[in-house]
Amino acid sequence: MRLQWIDWIIVLASLLVCFLPALLYGKRSAKSTSEFFVSGRSVPWWLAGLSMVATTFSSDTPNLVTDIVRRQGVAGNWCWWAFTLTGLATVFFYARLWRRSEVMTDLEFYEIRYSGKAAGLVRGFRAIYLGFFFNCVIMATVSLAACKIANILFGLDRWQTLLLCGLLNVIFAAYSGLWGVMVIDMIQFIIKMTAVIAAAYFAVKHVGGLGVMVEKLSGPMTGPDGQTLHYLNILPDFTSNWDLAVAVFVMPLAVQWWATWYPGAEPGGGSYMAQRMLASKSEKDALGAVLFFNIAHYVLRPWPWILVGLCSLIVYPQLSDIQRAFPAMDPAMLGHDIAYPAMLKFLPVGFVGLMVGGLIAANSSTILTHLNWGSSYLVHDFYRRFIRRDAPDRHYVTVGRWATVLLFVCSSATVYLLDSAKNAFDIILQVGAGTGMLYLLRWFWWRINAWCEVVAMVTSFGTSLTLIILQKQMHWALPSHHALLLTIAVTTVCWVTTAFIAPQTDRATLLAFYKKVRPFGPGWGSIAAEAGPAPEGVSDGQTIPAGLLGWSAGCTVIWSSLFMVGNFLYGRTGAAVGLLVVFVLSGLVLIRSVKRLWN
Repeated sequence: MRLQWIDWIIVLASLLVCFLPALLYGKRSAKSTSEFFVSGRSVPWWLAGLSMVATTFSSDTPNLVTDIVRRQGVAGNWCWWAFTLTGLATVFFYARLWRRSEVMTDLEFYEIRYSGKAAGLVRGFRAIYLGFFFNCVIMATVSLAACKIANILFGLDRWQTLLLCGLLNVIFAAYSGLWGVMVIDMIQFIIKMTAVIAAAYFAVKHVGGLGVMVEKLSGPMTGPDGQTLHYLNILPDFTSNWDLAVAVFVMPLAVQWWATWYPGAEPGGGSYMAQRMLASKSEKDALGAVLFFNIAHYVLRPWPWILVGLCSLIVYPQLSDIQRAFPAMDPAMLGHDIAYPAMLKFLPVGFVGLMVGGLIAANSSTILTHLNWGSSYLVHDFYRRFIRRDAPDRHYVTVGRWATVLLFVCSSATVYLLDSAKNAFDIILQVGAGTGMLYLLRWFWWRINAWCEVVAMVTSFGTSLTLIILQKQMHWALPSHHALLLTIAVTTVCWVTTAFIAPQTDRATLLAFYKKVRPFGPGWGSIAAEAGPAPEGVSDGQTIPAGLLGWSAGCTVIWSSLFMVGNFLYGRTGAAVGLLVVFVLSGLVLIRSVKRLWN
């Protein structure tokens, strides 16, 4: 693809609009680690929410959704739509508790919730495990997508793409801190959404319009793996392909959302989601940010990607069609996820520049967040906690900037170990399987201790690694959802057993935590009785039934509006109107639930 002069002007303008404002925050971020990592705890809900949305909209996301649509149909997206349950649970049960804890990172939580050497052990271990190793895998997935896009559009090698993206992202992440990252996110989200909507419009136009697309893809078709698919169906077909329906629908809704740990959809909140909640200026802002994120994440974004994926099935039915259309493409890059950038060749002049600017923005928003989040773990939860405790704040900011450079170099090397966004997504889910219920219950059950965290991490990782080795080396063909269930079962049994047999958390620590955070529900028993009534203005009277009502209404709002848009695009007006009624009714319940919490 060759960019015309107008395209280059648009690309340059996009970069300037995104990154120039971030330069204004360099001096402010250098003042302290609080400013560098949590923006001085003064972020309004709308900025924190926009930053969450922009971060989870990375350069690999359109590729991932296209891969899912081509291999499993639209219904395959339930593997991530099911995380709506997780996100809304964070809104109604955890957002205010996170902000009330006043920690700088979610790993610091361990040493206010647990006691003893195990608390420090789990904090330090997870700082390295998540902040470095796991974070490098996530960033490598995003960078791999950028490499595939750059290769098919411009013929760039992996190292060339990584070098260009690295220079841009590392400089700004190291200089501007979280303030700069969130300001960049806000602007980039607008550019990215404009670009993907344009890509969807011209893809649909190229195949003859929505009516033609729906007509050509209606009815049962044979998928790339030989299974029968109804590509347009929002729900899977339980009659002709039971195994696929279980894998993409039953498992995600019944087990995956509460049992697995995935960045951006952590049970109970965590990672950079917790970072935004902790940076919010109030509990109300933390709650509003997460609610806004979930609505934007699941309602505004999916259909432009899905439409491109569906159109790609008409233009490039087989991978060989993509290879013929792009003969100079690196064969190692070929996969169903590359169909998204392959469809961008139909963009007219001007929109090509907008899409390139949008893809750069998508890559940067995610990488910048992961660099800042990862360095906060390495500096605040490992270096400052275990190596040097008494240095001035400016020293830790400097170390954070060097950690940012280290993270990008290591994640770039990891790119060469991955082959597709979907495979990386499955690996991340598998490695985090079984730990989710622990993260949900640790706020509400006093008996959970630091050793539960240690056992859950070791068991989940060990079981996942064993299954991966068996599959790769011994060709033991265990379906991914079966492997997930096995890992969840083993991990859950181990950490629940540990809750009863391991040394309990010191009672003074439990009392201090309860008085500070004031979790609700019956799980604290005698601790709550001993702590006494909450100070005026702290206890908001929230209950589990009230939270469940808001949670259910929120999930209904998101899914009804998501599927309403889909049915409208398919031309199924009756179904769309019915879903609109459900959306309005559940929306009224959601508004009432949120107002109750805010008041």
